[in-house]
Amino acid sequence: MFDLFRRRDKVVKIFLGALLLLVALSMLTYLIPTYDTGTADASNQLVAQVGKEAISMLDVQKLVQNSLRARQLPPEILPNLIPEMVQDLITQRALAYEAQRLGIEVTDADVSETIRQTIPALFPQGNFAGKDAYAAMLAQQNLTIPEFEDDLRRQILINRLRNIATHGVIVSPAEIEQAYRKKNERARIQWVKLTSDKYKSEIQPSAADLQNYFNINKAAYQTREKKNLVILIADQGKLEQALTFSDADLRRYYEQNKDSFRTPESVDVRHILLKTTEKPASEEPKIKAQADDVLKQLKAGANFAELAKKYSEDPGSSQTGGEYKGVIRGQMVPEFEKAAFSMKPGEISDPVKTSIGYHIIQVEKHQDARLKPFEEVKNQIADQLKKQRASDMMQQIADRAQSELQKDPAHPERVAAEFNMQLVKADGVEAGKPIPEVGVSQDFDQAIGLLKKGEVSQPVALPNNKIALAVLTDVILPRPSTFEEVQDQIRTTVVANRTRGVLQKHAQELMDHTKSTGGDLEKAAKSMGLEVKTTEPVGVSSNIEGLGTASFLTNVIGHKEGFLFGPFPIQDGQMVGKLIQNVPVDLAQLAAQRDSIRDEIKTQKERDRASLFEAGLRDRLTKEGKLKVYPAVVNRLISDYISNNKG
Repeated sequence: MFDLFRRRDKVVKIFLGALLLLVALSMLTYLIPTYDTGTADASNQLVAQVGKEAISMLDVQKLVQNSLRARQLPPEILPNLIPEMVQDLITQRALAYEAQRLGIEVTDADVSETIRQTIPALFPQGNFAGKDAYAAMLAQQNLTIPEFEDDLRRQILINRLRNIATHGVIVSPAEIEQAYRKKNERARIQWVKLTSDKYKSEIQPSAADLQNYFNINKAAYQTREKKNLVILIADQGKLEQALTFSDADLRRYYEQNKDSFRTPESVDVRHILLKTTEKPASEEPKIKAQADDVLKQLKAGANFAELAKKYSEDPGSSQTGGEYKGVIRGQMVPEFEKAAFSMKPGEISDPVKTSIGYHIIQVEKHQDARLKPFEEVKNQIADQLKKQRASDMMQQIADRAQSELQKDPAHPERVAAEFNMQLVKADGVEAGKPIPEVGVSQDFDQAIGLLKKGEVSQPVALPNNKIALAVLTDVILPRPSTFEEVQDQIRTTVVANRTRGVLQKHAQELMDHTKSTGGDLEKAAKSMGLEVKTTEPVGVSSNIEGLGTASFLTNVIGHKEGFLFGPFPIQDGQMVGKLIQNVPVDLAQLAAQRDSIRDEIKTQKERDRASLFEAGLRDRLTKEGKLKVYPAVVNRLISDYISNNKG
């Protein structure tokens, strides 16, 4: 939405970031299998202790599982990420502990106000939607109200302590100018790009080369473990199609949930915004005069949408002709709201002054608040009930099918027929590879990862509202690969290795030849049949056609003109370059960018100070005996994930 909507977008984004963190730390992922760590009770295996609060192996396992699901991390990189996750978890607890020790308090009123300001969906028309709606929203993330509010309280504590730690950061004018210069430095360069197309004859291996490479590296080529599965899939969509509800059922639901079918008063509007914010007060008469002129053009018959595209300074709507649909009360600043809801469709307002600027408003449609009649929402109710009923049935089917398969894994077809599930036979299944009717699913790979022959997996949620579980019918053990099986893979490896070597050799040859000609890159390139290109002034953030990002200029700009650089690899080849000209920085725009640059530097300084504070806090709490970390438990957890993801 545009700026005239209440200024809470930034707060909402900040809170939603915190909310996602809390969810990641707290929620138990539905239908995601947990790893067996080999311990009798993972919750009693302490990873760390901060004050009297313990961080258990189970806490870390939950966080890992949620990261796998939310960020789709490949399991093989977990050993590198787990220490970082543990460190973040410890830091959060340490900050909360220190905040409480310093006497920082978060009251119930603070928590309530944070929720009110940052989750407006819970307060339609300013009124609390009720504890049931609140609980239902959290239940979607497998959170209870106490769990969520405890985590939110901790996050508020942490933010307050961080604000204290980073307060008073100062950015000097010299730092701003230095950052501006670095950001706006430009240079002209010559460059030569070497690609593999020119050297194909040197790169292509013979059959003997491939065989020789295989003979030397034979031990590295092993077929992975494969599994034969019978997969049972429950499809919510098919269940929904088979469900029917009587008119009496639908009407009963309608009568019991009428508030859900009420629509608030709303307007469809167009507006043209001429901003006064971020401009000197002396310019306001000029802005008002421009608004009057635009209104004059509209009264003379000009097209509102075209004038909005031409004049409006609202980035959220100017390119769509100033249009916003379905605007309800409470979303706009008061002056805009008063005008928009008092106008008739087709009317155009005089310039309306708000805290943002001058608005010219046209109302296209005014919809009164109303209760949608039963006939209008009948099909909607039916669809909703079908989804609810089918969703409940899916869980029951998954649980019962798993139970029946565990009793009789030899006859999955009987279980599939009993519960109307799709039966799929999948032979030669490998982790990370597509599976028939399942696709590529890390959750499913994990569910079948530790199964033994004849065992049944946990149910796994699939896209498109499906649930799958599998019976492992056979395991095909790893074995040495034959040359024929990996010939294409070997060819790719050999070609890649040769390409790098050949390009490096010829790029260095070009650099050496250029130096021998007194730095004449054009002459050296021409002698080798290569093309030289010259750029316009470019900076480190520029994108050079044919090269990509010019970040390499960080180590080039400022050198003496004629400076040779390279060779170094780029995305599809090697590059050699020459600095032609350092372009002086234009300081004319420094004043206009000063505030934004200062804010960027200040934000980075605050991050750096916060990191130092957190590291110092962990060290001090450790020396005081208030923070204890148990590396052996962390290492065991990492080892478990490594062993669980082998093969």
